[in-house]
Amino acid sequence: MTQSKALSAITGLDRAITVVLLVVPGCSLLTLASATEPLRAANRLSGRQVFDWRFVSADGAPPATSSGIGWPVSGKHEPSARCDVFAVIAGFGAARMTDRKLIAQIYRAARNASLVAGIESGAWLLARAGLLDEHRAATHWEDFEEFATAFPHVDLRPDRYVIDGRFVTTSGASPTFDMAVDLIRQILGRPAAIEVASSFVFDEMRPASDPQSFATLGGVGRHDPRLVRSVRIMETHIDAPLSIAAVAKRVAMSVRGLEQLFDRELGQTPGAYFLSLRLGAARRLVNDTRLSLTDIASRTGFSSESSFSRAFSRQFGLSPSASRKGR
Repeated sequence: MTQSKALSAITGLDRAITVVLLVVPGCSLLTLASATEPLRAANRLSGRQVFDWRFVSADGAPPATSSGIGWPVSGKHEPSARCDVFAVIAGFGAARMTDRKLIAQIYRAARNASLVAGIESGAWLLARAGLLDEHRAATHWEDFEEFATAFPHVDLRPDRYVIDGRFVTTSGASPTFDMAVDLIRQILGRPAAIEVASSFVFDEMRPASDPQSFATLGGVGRHDPRLVRSVRIMETHIDAPLSIAAVAKRVAMSVRGLEQLFDRELGQTPGAYFLSLRLGAARRLVNDTRLSLTDIASRTGFSSESSFSRAFSRQFGLSPSASRKGR
């Protein structure tokens, strides 16, 4: 995180930094913890109250998280109140939240804060309020294409988190933890940030510009770097799949060599792995969005809805329509 004017404004304060976290229904418990536990640890390890945070909701009632657990809040959000950091924490369903009152509330609150954060899917609500126009931003990789289409004036990046001026956007729970630790580094120094991270046995502080990991390879360090690069290439071409020969060429391997590498490391062919990535992305779009099946087929690299439906049914044992109805 580079030192922005917004960060400079709160770095030298002789009082606790006030943080207001607007919790939106559908957010993740893990993301909520990632946003605040590093702040708690910073207070404890520094022996003073560096951060003073509170959770609020739009109506003052405990919002239901993605796991169904109601999150306790201190009360109703008052957007006219000044704070140093204002964060919107959102998750599932944020893309469909268009309530004008909520958006206006977020816009007003942002004007009364030095630093404004959209945590995980919180970027959707900041963008809907017009706050991210002409700014760089991040959002969860599952939402990337839909977000880019909805907000063409936002410079969307596949980074773990993005700082642009006084706006901070993160792509998920783990990047939110990274961002919080980096914020602590900016305010208390690197030794304090390392001590906070160590208290959680967090052994790798990743920079904002690191790309999001779309598919898990377990411990990436245990895999051949050429395999990791191949998978990253596949992940960034879900909508327009490359041939396996093209993937092999990009990692300076022969097709046969790439096939042997995938078989040795993952127990399947590159083609089968690539197809599983595309169908996994398709299933998330089927179950978590209202996009038409034709749009989903196009976004996941299938030439037609019928070919997409056949591949989906073979992979998951039911049709896309049946999968959507079962949610």
